[in-house]
Amino acid sequence: MYLKELRLANFKNCESAELAFSEKVNCLVGLNGAGKTNVLDAIYYLSFCKSFFNAADKLNIRHDQDFFSIHGVYGFDDKEDEWVSCVQKRDAKKSFKRNKKEYDRLADHIGRIPLVMISPYDRDLINEGSDLRRKFIDGVISQFDPQYLAALLKYNRALLQRNMQLRQFAESRQFDAALLGLWDDQLCVAADAIHDKRRRFLEEFRPIFQHYYEVVSGGKEQVAVGYQSRLDAKPLRELLGESLPQDRASCYTNVGIHKDDLDFQLDGHPLKKFGSQGQQKSFVVSVRLAQFEYNYQKIGYKPILLLDDIFDKLDDQRVMKLVRLVGDNHFGQVFITDTQRQRVERLFDDTDIQHRIFEVESGQIHPMP
Repeated sequence: MYLKELRLANFKNCESAELAFSEKVNCLVGLNGAGKTNVLDAIYYLSFCKSFFNAADKLNIRHDQDFFSIHGVYGFDDKEDEWVSCVQKRDAKKSFKRNKKEYDRLADHIGRIPLVMISPYDRDLINEGSDLRRKFIDGVISQFDPQYLAALLKYNRALLQRNMQLRQFAESRQFDAALLGLWDDQLCVAADAIHDKRRRFLEEFRPIFQHYYEVVSGGKEQVAVGYQSRLDAKPLRELLGESLPQDRASCYTNVGIHKDDLDFQLDGHPLKKFGSQGQQKSFVVSVRLAQFEYNYQKIGYKPILLLDDIFDKLDDQRVMKLVRLVGDNHFGQVFITDTQRQRVERLFDDTDIQHRIFEVESGQIHPMP
């Protein structure tokens, strides 16, 4: 599977573009702010029905315009081309279609066009709060397991309702244990499924991640990814009972899988405190490459790989290793952004990797000869 064509209108700083891509490696070069990452974000939209960067869809409409549109044509080895499109008008609901048929639920599209993005913002996986690490693990599993996604949506709805119920109890100064128990029941059923799938996922994911870190870093350090969940020790129903006084005081559910976290280790120490910038960059790149490999094993064909400005903080040796790695036949279609045209051209001078280079300037995108 690969993206053959991409058509944009009024998406972020791009007024209009019609692009035809290589099946292998596509490089977008230009100054910071030119719009390279916006092209990657448009491709991301067609896989996940949303932006990688902006939670509000309307923020992606070009200034003073009424809509944006993204249209992609995907080629497959064993079936006809597929069209995927997203249109967002300022005063209307987002329209998302596959082969001109609109989805009733956007969740039904997740996983059909598998994609992995490596971005400078991946450093936030290490340095920011646990919610980002949960989003990572949820995003990986949801791409191939619709039952997991359904359980996650059910859990989040029940969590929202339980928190609202706790606030209503506080405002009315009345408490109904049976009513709260209805939401507890829904939370517990969904949480058991989510916790089990997360744990099994990490057991399979760890050796893949450790392999890619060794490839990217040269095997200089030992790395590990641990899973932290209070459900390891006790079932959620028991935890909810113990936490009830605190929950009533805070009007918030203080225990559950929405509090789980990942523990990133480097040579037995917390990566956040003891990892250098280069080590942290190698770590998150390896996490994403392992995500690619894991999805590939699960779905049977290669996800699209987006590499946004990944050469920053990596030395030349690691950059060349990475380019040769993703240019190998084991990987499918790859998109790379960089600020230095000469560096990109130099990387491909000594290889026979099929590639195309596009120049991006002020939202205008042109293929280079």
